[in-house]
Amino acid sequence: MQFTKTKLEGLYILEPELKTDERGFFARTFCKDELLKLGIVFDIVQANMSFNIKKGTLRGMHFQASPKAEDKIVQCARGTIYDVVIDLRENSSTYGQWVGEELSEKNKRMLLIPKGCAQGFLTLTDNCLLQYLMSEFYDPKYANGVRFDDPYFHITWPIKNPIVLERDMHWPLMK
Repeated sequence: MQFTKTKLEGLYILEPELKTDERGFFARTFCKDELLKLGIVFDIVQANMSFNIKKGTLRGMHFQASPKAEDKIVQCARGTIYDVVIDLRENSSTYGQWVGEELSEKNKRMLLIPKGCAQGFLTLTDNCLLQYLMSEFYDPKYANGVRFDDPYFHITWPIKNPIVLERDMHWPLMK
């Protein structure tokens, strides 16, 4: 796999190296040893899927608070999404900054998202299927979020007026 650093410390774009032939392709999408070489300890404890029927669906911006903070790897297995990660680590030099990346079944990119960052996505096509690898078990007591449209972050979403769950409309605004 290829690992590309982003402007947010610990946030990587992962690109699998495809082995192709007349049947299709094979690719490794997770390798603990390769992560360890980068100094990243990532133990998968849970895998999740998200299916989204309509283009313009926005889910986010979610994170799990300490002591249940989680690293995650996100991949779009079907369709195309615009995935956004916000750095919420108070001691980070990039606190409050965000990165947006298109993930799709065509480009096969993934994001490795470190603890302390919020993540969300906007579907750019119908019928999007996402796969998440998690380093921590989900605990609803620590489920948290920030507003996807918070003026503090100035996130530029590629679709205006997205379909948003009521809960995601009411996360608190940053001060």
